[in-house]
Amino acid sequence: MKQEVIIDDFFDPQGALGKTVDNYHTRTEQIEMAKLVQNAIENNESLIIEAGTGVGKTFAYLVPAIINGGKVVISTATKNLQDQLFFDDIPKIRDALGVPVDINILKGRANYICQLRMEDALLQGQFFNKEDAKYIREIKKFADYSVSGEISELSIPEKATIWPLVTSTKDNCLGQNCEFYKSCFVVKARKKALDSEIVIVNHHLFFADFVLKDEELSEILPTANTVIFDEAHQLPDTASIFFGQSISSTQILNLLQDSNQAYVKFPKTFNLIADLTKSLQKIIDELIDIPGIKNNKFDIQSIGNFDSFLKKFNELIELINSLHLLLSKHNDQGPEFEKFTERANDINLKLDGWINFKQQEHIYWVESFKKSIQFNSTPISVAEYFTKFKKENDSSWIFTSATLAVRESFEHFQSLMGLEKTKTKLLLSPFDYNKNACLYVPEDMPGPADSLYSLTLVKKALPLIKSAKGRAFILSTSIRAMEEIRSLLLDEFEKENITYPILVQGSGSKKLLLDQFKNHGNAILIGSVSFWEGVDVRGASLSLVIIDKLPFQSPGDPVFASKIKMINESGENAFMTMQLPQAIIRLKQGAGRLIRDEFDKGVLMICDPRIVEKKYGSKIWRSLPAFKRTRDEREVIQFLENLD
Repeated sequence: MKQEVIIDDFFDPQGALGKTVDNYHTRTEQIEMAKLVQNAIENNESLIIEAGTGVGKTFAYLVPAIINGGKVVISTATKNLQDQLFFDDIPKIRDALGVPVDINILKGRANYICQLRMEDALLQGQFFNKEDAKYIREIKKFADYSVSGEISELSIPEKATIWPLVTSTKDNCLGQNCEFYKSCFVVKARKKALDSEIVIVNHHLFFADFVLKDEELSEILPTANTVIFDEAHQLPDTASIFFGQSISSTQILNLLQDSNQAYVKFPKTFNLIADLTKSLQKIIDELIDIPGIKNNKFDIQSIGNFDSFLKKFNELIELINSLHLLLSKHNDQGPEFEKFTERANDINLKLDGWINFKQQEHIYWVESFKKSIQFNSTPISVAEYFTKFKKENDSSWIFTSATLAVRESFEHFQSLMGLEKTKTKLLLSPFDYNKNACLYVPEDMPGPADSLYSLTLVKKALPLIKSAKGRAFILSTSIRAMEEIRSLLLDEFEKENITYPILVQGSGSKKLLLDQFKNHGNAILIGSVSFWEGVDVRGASLSLVIIDKLPFQSPGDPVFASKIKMINESGENAFMTMQLPQAIIRLKQGAGRLIRDEFDKGVLMICDPRIVEKKYGSKIWRSLPAFKRTRDEREVIQFLENLD
């Protein structure tokens, strides 16, 4: 039921929010955003809005969405942000409004215990290690009393090998044919979501559900009057995954493992499956071992040993055909066996479609790892797919993030998503960057390709690190650069007897490293891609953010390379229309780690000289917040020393 709430009054310090939220104060940008979102919802329109850090975009879209009533679907970037909305943000708004609002988090089926697979695992007793045998008993006990069946409620490690044995996928789920369907945790969660007024998902689940028809979101979405994408800058990459197709050797071997357990009561078939497993594993290993394939990814047309690859790939298809025929002989044994045949047929069709380029304007590429290989088909553009998808669901669509615009233009994001006619609005951060923050580009840096680049970076950064008393993030554009910077920094610390703790991505979980960083109060955290966004460190613990290079995507990526080629062949400049805008948005994410509230102060050091030496550099730094800018090291050191 629609609430009669006046936005200005609600966001007033003496209003509902001020009375229920500690330390709340009015932000004009937040009120403006709330009114824009309210107008879009009331008129069933779409809106793209960049809300700089400090605007308070979450409350700004939640208030009008809730007061308007009806079904609301909110999609955000990560499960952590889902939890923040569910446990913190929405309850605050609900309490301030004083209205009952039913909320539900919708998670992928891999987050829930599958009772059928759990019972099969118990029955078979075939585990990867002794820990799994211990874990299965704990999981069984949990499943017997749990209401939700969510695996996050268990203390078992996330990377434990037991999880694939006790959770389901779209491929192996029997749906209504399962004997545990009525008590299924996934089904119960989906039914709850259907009845909820606000459903919170993440971007991966949003597209997986709707495009792959994996869950119940395809039923929920048509009933929604409002769809909100938070952290919308991630949508183009996420959408491209699900509007394409992929099939991996892991999926093939999982099918064999599952069928091996199910067909044990048919000895002849069981033995033949065992033989096929050996043959398929051999072919997969041979594909991976083709020179130039292992630990690489490339367009299928650029495979150097294509004849050898094609021969082995055709052998793979033949073996999958044999498996399909073998499994189909037992279809009369029930739904479980029909499902195995369906899975084998699906794999066969995908592999055939992949090798024969059956979808136009798709890039066909392979990615190989140490022990597995994946065959991918990715659309060059998702705009047409997403436009069609959006038209099928007549709702108000809100797209928001702190990083969507490039020099006040949304053209890049709009073109990627097919949203050219959508209304846009840029709301700058209310923080005083010119007073509280400084953008420093050091003098005399070599080019990023120079062999001495990382060493020069560390030597240029060291005086600032000492002046900041640690309290620094070093964000690199690659794992290799991250490790090199770590090693060089350790050497410099040893030479000068500096004892600030150095934390490195990969040495612990993201949460653990951030907790350690905050607790130390003088640490340096060196991270790559995963630390460029979704990281919030407020206060004096973080006073210096160092970015090694402008984050241009590697042209070696086959999908990216194909897009560059297509744009250039059309007569446009791929660098200006795609490569540069993407780098700017990523840089804005990294730069956004420094100032997280109105009291934060610090220095952003961008080491890459291209930001001042290249003509396109001005487009980059003008897209950043209004930092005070300098190239004077002494000025920066003085700024840092005066922070305390």
